[in-house]
Amino acid sequence: MKYLLGVDVGTTTTKAVLYDENATIIGHFSKGYPLYRDPQGMAEQDPEEILAAVETVIQEAVSQADLEKGQLLGVSFSTANQSLLLLDKHFHPLTRVITWADTRARHVASQLKGSSVGKSIYQTTGTPIHPMSPLTKLIWLQKEHPELFQKMTYVADIKSYIFWRLFKKFKVDISVASCTGLMDIHFGKWDKDSLKVAGINEDQLPEIVEPTAQETTMIEEERQKIGIPPETPFVYGAFDGALSNIGVGATTANQVAITIGTSAAVRVMTDHPVIDPKERLFCYAVDRKHWLIGGPLNNGGDIFQWATHQLVDQEVLEKERVDRYTLANRIIKDTPAGAHGLLFHPYLGGERAPIWNANARGDFFGLTVLHTRADMLRAVLEGINLNIALVFETVTNLVGKPAIVTATGGFARSVVWRQMLADVLNCQVNVPDAFESGCLGAVNLLMQSLGMVKGYQSVTNYIGRESKYQPDPEQAMIYRRLLPVFRQVGELLTPAYSKIANLQDEIGSLHLPD
Repeated sequence: MKYLLGVDVGTTTTKAVLYDENATIIGHFSKGYPLYRDPQGMAEQDPEEILAAVETVIQEAVSQADLEKGQLLGVSFSTANQSLLLLDKHFHPLTRVITWADTRARHVASQLKGSSVGKSIYQTTGTPIHPMSPLTKLIWLQKEHPELFQKMTYVADIKSYIFWRLFKKFKVDISVASCTGLMDIHFGKWDKDSLKVAGINEDQLPEIVEPTAQETTMIEEERQKIGIPPETPFVYGAFDGALSNIGVGATTANQVAITIGTSAAVRVMTDHPVIDPKERLFCYAVDRKHWLIGGPLNNGGDIFQWATHQLVDQEVLEKERVDRYTLANRIIKDTPAGAHGLLFHPYLGGERAPIWNANARGDFFGLTVLHTRADMLRAVLEGINLNIALVFETVTNLVGKPAIVTATGGFARSVVWRQMLADVLNCQVNVPDAFESGCLGAVNLLMQSLGMVKGYQSVTNYIGRESKYQPDPEQAMIYRRLLPVFRQVGELLTPAYSKIANLQDEIGSLHLPD
């Protein structure tokens, strides 16, 4: 048997999926690690913990594969985008990995976004000016930690660091480069104007390569530790959003892919760059012929997790003897659509698309003495979906109405959530039975790199079964009436977001759980 391995390096977990040469799943593997946070907006990872997780999942996959009778054809990578890691002249880390979720650069981002320079950078790079981007993180680091800037020789992301450790090659695929706010998406090269603003030069950055580029000669010590056969190709792959689109077959402009995991995103792939004149969406290069247009949302499954822990009654939970999420879904199903006129903005972690405001905060609107915890729980899930609907509306208005909408991610474990998404979007939503679309997308790039298939469309042969959800007309009508109010209230609250965020910083009212 011949094997293919897709590895997805995420914010809190690295996953790997082992496939045969027909992309049939042989096994799943995962290894978690902490996301280090503090009240000031820090969200960092330990690069050594991530590398160890990558080594572990590959080692476990190799152990399951029968390589005495078979062959591992290669390994391909998906990684979270917009990570930043400063390295010294020996490529040793000077910082932990500063993730997309880190908001400490919010003041720098606000200043840059309001300037003509910021608008020009957005037009060139397709990356919204926001604290998520390595561009604003670099400006913030230079301002707040000049000693690190003086020691820094190289600027990496988690993928270029992993490949450096395994192969001593400092390269990154074009899609990850495109997400930095430092690359010209029209020409596929580092942008001199953006680099100047960031205070770095091109020699400090990885070489930009195609997503199908591969390395084969691993450092012997690493090769033996992982147990990988000599000269096994490792393909650079792409960032997780692009590979999720590829993995569900959403590779043309009339196919929208929605991912809802810890966070969420709405994306569509085109054959030319599309820049939003209102700066609400990103436009990232996937390769030199395809671009991804869409909006990422900070708040998805993590907000539902928060709600189930805060709003599900512990006494009822003990009485029913079911897990917290099962009970939460049951409560939501039994509560009327619209939660008796209660709205919830899910901005507990600030928000990216469509408002791009790191200071945004969550709220319940319309709350009365008649509302219950059940209403609040349903309103939270509806709020997550209404927020996704705002981004969906923005994407489709810019690119065109889709023929197919496919949704994937951890949310799919909830049938209630699947149906609600179809109702809120008022369109059919297809949900693949296989959740790990990013790994399948990575394996498609591996197969392209090895000459086994041509193009992204070939992945449709391997997607497998899908469940289709049609909107309920009555529920969809309720959400059509709620969405404009949801948008209006968010706009009215916008001027107060920075004030409450500053107050929370000053009086220390925001405490993270132990």
